[in-house]
Amino acid sequence: MNSLNKGSHSWYSVLLLTMGHFFSDFYANFLPVLLPIVIPKLGLSLTMSGLLIMVLSFTSNVLQPFFGYWMDRSNLNWLILATIPAGAIFICYTGIVDTKIMLFILVALSGVAVSFFHPLGSSLVSKVSASNKIGISLSIFVAGGNLGFALAPIILVYFTAHYGLDSLPLLIIPSFILTIAYYHSKLYKQCSSSEINVLVNRHIPKFHKNTNLIKLNLVMGLRAWTHVAVTTFLPVLLASQGYSNTFSGVVLTIFLVGAALGGLIGGYASDKFGIKKVIVTSLALGILPTYIFLSSSEITMLTWIAIVLCGAGLQCSAPSSLVWAQKLLPNNAGMASGMMLGLSFGLGGIGTAITATLADYIGLPTSLLLTVLPLVVAVPLAMTIPAPTLDNKPL
Repeated sequence: MNSLNKGSHSWYSVLLLTMGHFFSDFYANFLPVLLPIVIPKLGLSLTMSGLLIMVLSFTSNVLQPFFGYWMDRSNLNWLILATIPAGAIFICYTGIVDTKIMLFILVALSGVAVSFFHPLGSSLVSKVSASNKIGISLSIFVAGGNLGFALAPIILVYFTAHYGLDSLPLLIIPSFILTIAYYHSKLYKQCSSSEINVLVNRHIPKFHKNTNLIKLNLVMGLRAWTHVAVTTFLPVLLASQGYSNTFSGVVLTIFLVGAALGGLIGGYASDKFGIKKVIVTSLALGILPTYIFLSSSEITMLTWIAIVLCGAGLQCSAPSSLVWAQKLLPNNAGMASGMMLGLSFGLGGIGTAITATLADYIGLPTSLLLTVLPLVVAVPLAMTIPAPTLDNKPL
């Protein structure tokens, strides 16, 4: 099996994979914008909407560690040709289906495509990068996903406003163009781990006996509860308050841009101040702006500031949690990454389903405001986890 040249082709391949991450997360964030349109069209209750989000969270997030474990032991690189267009097809047709069953099926399948891409894409980035460029290559790869996720709402709102839901399948086209580029770059011919005899820990690690890892998953799951609930139901909340879909998309995009900036700041801060300090501090500092943002009855200058700080506070802990999980599960970095990048958001999806169910009884504004509480619980829980160490020094 041939492998790509790590010199001249390295940065081009990283760019292609980063574009893949951009579009994977771009399509993955369609549902929050489509919900305000689909809810009245199919007569979905908020409880049913929350269940739909939970299905997407499970298939796109919870499955990631298991797919990553499988991909480490099998040559599934050819799936890079199928994951992006598959995810695009499934999610773009959710806006034009006319039955609840088909809506749930398409959303679930789009999530599976997302779950396949993330462990596969990140592993390929490491393989096509020079050994001294892996860190920066992965940083670029992650940034691509954050950008795609942040831009999806405003782009989708603009598209649906001008062309309508029936034209949504046109947005599938970029995924096929990218697949053609993947085919010509021969990314799918990269050597698998088994072919280069890098077979470590064939057994599934007993992470369920690692108390600190379980606590960390719970902390990040609680954080994701707030993050997923806000991302999912913010457009619905603003629509109920009389704001246009376009304005709702702008607000959501600003929230997500704040989250992307928070992730960049958190990565730098963890190197300077330590992993545990960044996680505890960012979650604690995120409580007040989240409360201000979600309790506002109108959008003011203070609300705009709170929106950005809310997004930054929620995402600032993400890079640190990834490093911390790998320290707690050192021989299974892929599975650890899948937990922080996928499983935690799956747990957040379950929490979001609870938020949606409560909304049917106490109203969406109050139910969303209560998502501040998971952050309040996450802070003291994170404080009980011993800080990771490097050469006996706390990180």
